[in-house]
Amino acid sequence: MVKFLLLLCVCFLGVWPAWAAVSPADSLLAELRTALAHQHEYDAQRWNRITVLTDAFHSAKGNDAARFELGLRIYDEYKAFKYDSAFVYSQKISRLAERLDNPEKTEVAKLKLAFILLSSGLFKETFETLESVRPARLRAPDKLDFYFLQARAYSDLGDFNQDAVYRPAYHARALAYADTALQFARPGSYEQLSMQQFRAVKTRNLARGAALYHQLRRLPDLSLHQLAVSASTAAYIYTLLGRDDRAFELLLTSAIADVKTATKETVAMFQLSNYCYQRGDLENAYTFIKEARAQAAFYKARQRQIEISHVSSLIESRKINIIERQRKSLRVYALLVTLLALAVIGFAGLTFRQVRRLRRAGRLISATNGQLHARNEELRQLNHGLQEANRIKEEYLAYYFHNNSRYIDKLEGLKKALDAPLAGKQYAAAQKLADGLNIKRERQELLRGFDTVFLRLFPRFIEQFNALFRAEDSFQLPDDQLLNTELRIFALIRLGITDSEQISRMLGYSINTIYTYKTRVKSRALVPNEEFEARIQAIPAV
Repeated sequence: MVKFLLLLCVCFLGVWPAWAAVSPADSLLAELRTALAHQHEYDAQRWNRITVLTDAFHSAKGNDAARFELGLRIYDEYKAFKYDSAFVYSQKISRLAERLDNPEKTEVAKLKLAFILLSSGLFKETFETLESVRPARLRAPDKLDFYFLQARAYSDLGDFNQDAVYRPAYHARALAYADTALQFARPGSYEQLSMQQFRAVKTRNLARGAALYHQLRRLPDLSLHQLAVSASTAAYIYTLLGRDDRAFELLLTSAIADVKTATKETVAMFQLSNYCYQRGDLENAYTFIKEARAQAAFYKARQRQIEISHVSSLIESRKINIIERQRKSLRVYALLVTLLALAVIGFAGLTFRQVRRLRRAGRLISATNGQLHARNEELRQLNHGLQEANRIKEEYLAYYFHNNSRYIDKLEGLKKALDAPLAGKQYAAAQKLADGLNIKRERQELLRGFDTVFLRLFPRFIEQFNALFRAEDSFQLPDDQLLNTELRIFALIRLGITDSEQISRMLGYSINTIYTYKTRVKSRALVPNEEFEARIQAIPAV
């Protein structure tokens, strides 16, 4: 009967499948994660180049021609990196062109300004600036940039407003400007192939667009930034062709190149997060959408921030739903483990009875006294172990904290480990497995994990919390401690968990203890008691 109950409880634990995603994109995903881990180094390289150029720019006072060329180079460093700085230098080179009284340089300065206005999503200002440009004063390469920028502006405007009436007209004008730009492109150059790729997308000549990407990849002098742009465009083409796996690989290629070139004005990372979300890969989706949001905020790309906010809200909602399902599953598994512990207790009772019988038999049968004594000692040890199992069961009853998904994995490991000893009636081995459960340590690790995550979200929490007290009443923690009990209670309140009973369950204290801690802390504060929790909830995140 006991064996049957044990096996029944263990069977209910279930098996959580471990999916091993094996695809051509795996190595690219690994490379992207590595690149993101070294992102600060790539950014530092760009900052170093900017520092050298700006020092030269300031040292060239009195030489407006040299300052104009240096200003162009600084602008080029900033244009896909940081909008406001690129804007400042577009204004500087414009003033230098006016002082030089050089019509060509004046038009070039306008062209540079229009590019970053478009990148930042300022469509009205972009078109006003482009209308002021006199292309007749430009050299052939700059004319190419001018007409292609016109094409991009109308294309982006059509994509942005998504209007069925006006969008076709915008795309028609984009194609017309692209055709004009092609007249100034050198045959076989990156500029010609990328404009042809742009035109193939707009005309839905998808096979041609895909073939052009392969031509671009074969260019001997293709830069990483050019690779990022062409791969991103090709990813869109393969999406329209229904080849999502290939599109995903191309987006990874584009994102890697963007990170390595410290490019912040980019769409690849944002589109990657959307792809991962559609595939159910919530972990990578969340990682990439955070990175895309950081890039857009750093660059100040307005239209990109609007697009990202929509996808970000979907990912956050999905993440919350998954956590809620895991929390419910945790309750079920906790109940099953409790049933298992009760079964162990029942087995312990049967063992006690058997020990007593063996002792009586030892007194009656002297001939087998030695064997019975050995058996009795063995059962006494087993009894001691089962008493320990009962203590562990009590600790399990106190085990509860939401967001503890690691607990599910440990339950699965317990089920697998118990199968063999139970099937072979190896109860001592089963007892050893039960002895390995240490709820106190798990709670400490869980609380330390909570402290770490909370302080990453609210790095100034302790500082701002202490600001509510006099210096002598502030909380000073040892170097090896992140939060103490008082700070942890108000950390949960900052997260919106204001119910004292719920806090007591999470931290493992009685509700009276929680009230005592809260009252003691509030009594020392500089603000009134009724305002204290509101001030805590107003502490800002990162």
